[in-house]
Amino acid sequence: MEEEDLLLGIGAFARRSRLSQKALRLYDGQGVLRPDRVDPATGYRYYRESRLADARRIRLLRGLDMPLAAVAEVLAAPGPQAAALVAEYWEQVERRTAAQRELAAYLRIQLTGGEGILDMFDIQQREVPEQLVLTEQRHIRPEELPEWIPAACDRLFAVAQAHGGVFGAPFVVYHGEVNDDSDGPVELCVPVDPARAGGFGAPSRTEPAHREAYTTVTKAQVVYPQILSAYDAVFQWAKEHDETVSAGPREVYFVKWDEVAPGDPACDIAVPIG
Repeated sequence: MEEEDLLLGIGAFARRSRLSQKALRLYDGQGVLRPDRVDPATGYRYYRESRLADARRIRLLRGLDMPLAAVAEVLAAPGPQAAALVAEYWEQVERRTAAQRELAAYLRIQLTGGEGILDMFDIQQREVPEQLVLTEQRHIRPEELPEWIPAACDRLFAVAQAHGGVFGAPFVVYHGEVNDDSDGPVELCVPVDPARAGGFGAPSRTEPAHREAYTTVTKAQVVYPQILSAYDAVFQWAKEHDETVSAGPREVYFVKWDEVAPGDPACDIAVPIG
């Protein structure tokens, strides 16, 4: 017989693929790697020798902790599409790992009572000029923020583009705490051309000029609750430097969120002072 027609018993197939017989039975049950023949009398499984390539690929994919459903998708896809699926999965892993790394750092800070928090963040100061901003405000829970912020940005950006464009980085002001027990309110602000005041057809206000203390955080550090450690650091810096907090803390988004990696700078955590 041709090589691709040769059948191997499950024991031989397991040894050559470096997969256990238990794993092969699981993959059969999950539809990931079906045997080519099952003896109707004994239930013994047989696999074509040509299936070893798939079996070995499964072993490698499982080495990435890829779920079986995702493994099945990779095996069923043509080469370039399969490669894209692996790349997409690993990008998700890296995002999750980056978020978990920051969460671990946040927990260490919490468990040590905030000791060393200022060593983790570079706190700076800057002067912010007066700005005319379009606004959208709502009461919100922490888990709703990742969806609401970009959606509200899109709505206000559309208004701004119809009236001279966006004149600065959008920012989110927390007029109240947002946590498991409190829902803000929160205000999204998009700077616009002050010469066009009054003609937007959307709520707007003047954000006064002020001095602020701030620190820059990465995309991974923005995830709740680890973002709270950056806020704690800025507030502690203000306290140690006898600065009075004069308005609600805010997040300033100076990049396009979808275009940066988890470890890239993505946002400033800022507090108006003085």
